[in-house]
Amino acid sequence: MSVHVHAFFDERTFTLTYVAFDPESKDAVVIDPVLDYDPAPSRTWTESVDAVSHFVRAEGLHLRLVLETHAHADHISAAPLLRRRFDARVVIGRDITKVQETFKPLFDLGPDFPTDGSQFDVLLGDEETIDAGSLTIQALATPGHTPACVTYRIDDAIFTGDALFMHDYGTGRCDFPGGSAATLYDSLTKLYALPDATRVFVGHDYLPGGREARWETTIGASKAENPHLRAETSKEDFVKTREARDATLAAPKLLFPSVQVNVDAGRLPAARANGHRYLSIPVNLLHPADELGEPKTKA
Repeated sequence: MSVHVHAFFDERTFTLTYVAFDPESKDAVVIDPVLDYDPAPSRTWTESVDAVSHFVRAEGLHLRLVLETHAHADHISAAPLLRRRFDARVVIGRDITKVQETFKPLFDLGPDFPTDGSQFDVLLGDEETIDAGSLTIQALATPGHTPACVTYRIDDAIFTGDALFMHDYGTGRCDFPGGSAATLYDSLTKLYALPDATRVFVGHDYLPGGREARWETTIGASKAENPHLRAETSKEDFVKTREARDATLAAPKLLFPSVQVNVDAGRLPAARANGHRYLSIPVNLLHPADELGEPKTKA
């Protein structure tokens, strides 16, 4: 049996969500679901996750698990909604605790915010497996984009999140807190040791050159054509290329809303006494300025 994969592409965040399923048993998992969010009115809606839910129901699938490749910085996770709708458990890499420890003080999440990963149902370490009915999922630790990134392997398919993109685009950025281009190189080298025919399903597609969205490639194609990392690329060259590119990248538009919600397993902040929920958006965290907004110069 080769696992079947159905993809959903969110044009607003360039995110891929996947339903992977056994066509015989109908057991299924969802990888990286999206909760739609518009920062201008600070409004959420459920168009993206509704499409996933409709597919699961229409195909008669038994959704067992929701797999998060990492705490995303560009979209809010809809994992809790799928947990509610299908009684599915939410899975993430064990090192999410490192990300929680990093962002708890930055967002002033308070002394009661746990940093032990207990907001999620299952934490998986490197090469650990979990069953979803007839499906067996193996977690491969692939840090570098964040310290907690994992790739999920199901049969001949891997779901790489933000570690490895399409073979004509490249790899994930490494300039977030705890990120490391050298670490990502080691992670991708591990993936490149898999059989060349291994199917690769990426976490984002940014439509290079204006082409149509694509989301499936192979390890062999990546080793032969990936512009950031080919089979013969040295670690030194990769780090140099990755760090130079990262220096040109703007912060994701939904960085602060996404991360503070996603480190809490996709739960929106608790309502305050007035009945409303509030996100905490730090001002000038990445580019320090004084109380009037004037940038501070380095001594």
